[in-house]
Amino acid sequence: MLDFFTIFSKGGIVLWCFQGVSGSFTGPVNALIRTVILQERGGNNSFNHEALTLKYKLDNEFELVFVVGFQKILTLTYVDKFIDDVHMLFRDKYRNQLQQNGALGILNGTFEFKDDFVSLLRAAEEGSKARAVPAMKTFQQSQKSQKTVESMIVTRGEKGKEKGKENNKKNKNTKKEGDTKGLTAEEIIEKNKEEFIRKRLGGGEKQGLSFKHKSPKPEKQKKGKENRVWPTGGSNVNAKELDYSDSTVDGKENAVAEPMSEEGAAELLPKPDSMKGELKDVGYENTNEIQSILQKAETSPSSPPPQNAGGVFGMLKGLVGAKNLSREDMELVLEKMKDHLIAKNVATDIAVKLCESVAKKLEGKVMGTFSTVTSTVKQALQESLVQILQPKRRVDILRDVMEAQKHNCPYVVTFCGVNGVGKSTNLAKISFWLIENGFSVLIAACDTFRAGAVEQLRTHTHRLNSVHPAEKHQGQTMVQLYEKGYGKDAAGIAMEAISYARNQGFDVVLVDTAGRMQDNAPLMAALAKLIAVNMPDLVLFVGEALVGNEAVDQLIKFNQALADHSMSEKPRLIDGIVLTKFDTIDDKVGAAISMTYITGQPIVFVGTGQTYCDLRSLNANAVVSALMKA
Repeated sequence: MLDFFTIFSKGGIVLWCFQGVSGSFTGPVNALIRTVILQERGGNNSFNHEALTLKYKLDNEFELVFVVGFQKILTLTYVDKFIDDVHMLFRDKYRNQLQQNGALGILNGTFEFKDDFVSLLRAAEEGSKARAVPAMKTFQQSQKSQKTVESMIVTRGEKGKEKGKENNKKNKNTKKEGDTKGLTAEEIIEKNKEEFIRKRLGGGEKQGLSFKHKSPKPEKQKKGKENRVWPTGGSNVNAKELDYSDSTVDGKENAVAEPMSEEGAAELLPKPDSMKGELKDVGYENTNEIQSILQKAETSPSSPPPQNAGGVFGMLKGLVGAKNLSREDMELVLEKMKDHLIAKNVATDIAVKLCESVAKKLEGKVMGTFSTVTSTVKQALQESLVQILQPKRRVDILRDVMEAQKHNCPYVVTFCGVNGVGKSTNLAKISFWLIENGFSVLIAACDTFRAGAVEQLRTHTHRLNSVHPAEKHQGQTMVQLYEKGYGKDAAGIAMEAISYARNQGFDVVLVDTAGRMQDNAPLMAALAKLIAVNMPDLVLFVGEALVGNEAVDQLIKFNQALADHSMSEKPRLIDGIVLTKFDTIDDKVGAAISMTYITGQPIVFVGTGQTYCDLRSLNANAVVSALMKA
């Protein structure tokens, strides 16, 4: 029934293994290590890989991992208890060898565990077969058989009265129980006295003992907006009377602002060479301060915290001396941390999984004499969050564009996301960054649905060309817009734009798509078609930092739609994330955690403002420091 069972150390040394079928199990186990254990996704002890289901258990005291694998189509109810039994028996049998010799004991030791394992497996399988199916209740055993005809007859009006009385009685009882919960007998008596005095005073006011009446304030009539009186038509109308651009008209202030001059508009544009090279980290101004805080925490991990330390975790400072951490020890701290993460805009499901992963990571771990539960759990959570935000693969767009240049092909980036998150604006920022680094850009206007989408990109193109005119680049236009108007097929426009960029020698093609809600099946199918037909080098999901639980729903459904509507066995999914409106959230940076946790893909760009220079890369330590801030 089981395909394999293996026991290995967290250093990667296999202590013992069992194979129920022929073949290698290294692929599924390596996938479990890469996807779950290394990425701090231990909230669920089950992992699916191709046709197999893997279940695992961590032993944090001896740094061991127990993994069992079986076919996904099978429903083995005994696996959870079986892996616990194997874990306890293996620990008890080889405890001395693991404790005294440590790593040398693992390397040089022999672990003869086959007979014990087979006996446990046989007992577990027989126990699951012997478990009888509960018999169904007979009619005489059910509550329905106890009912009589008289009990089902209800007179009109009585049912409502009885129900109202029961509800009132229940509300009064629950209110009294809630008010007196957790109080001593003396405190209850004092509370009842105060309630009695309050009721008497309140009754006196009702009986006319208090004659304080406030006279009603006269309502102020809001002055409405005066309608503008337009002169009647005909030859007597003067053109000056219709011009409302002056500051005063007929002696009254006019609300129309004066148009900005070309010189004033030019001052708002960024200066050339202001974003050359790699992007600056988000929060880079405080990087030195953050690094010093982290270094101080690393150099003195066992120093006891001050007694008057405040913050969210200040109430949980119970010292634990040289003992193994248990779930009960961490329960209160993890509950506080979960609420703290949710308050910082982390999605609720993600916060629960993160705390569960930390609990599994620390359960059974031996603590130092002066370590506290709070500091240990908080440090483990902080390490997990940094690990989640760290890119799992190399993300170097400038280098990838140079590689595409060698093959005389444009580097294609597609932007997708829901409505109003800032796809076109951040596309323009990325265009400016690429132009600053000497690459020519072609913008494909594939948003053929939203009114004004093409005009918005045209305005961005005009402004970018004014900052980097062709005269400064040997007559080459650095950014150009490829558009075919509205109502056309977006996939066809993207294909034509890529072909045009290849013929004209553009380095990068940025494909702008229409915003769409994740529940709109026809639009999601159209997006999947655009990506499947054109096969871009990078698919970026644009999401705003303001969302909480909605980020999880958006990313799951976007990825699912791309997978469902793809023709290939390995569909193209989201490759990276652009996090926008990061300057509006203060320290509530939880959306970054939620998005990265769901997709496992890195946050490539962070939008932090309204100018072309407001584009940053993500600094994992800075984001986690803001997230853990009380």
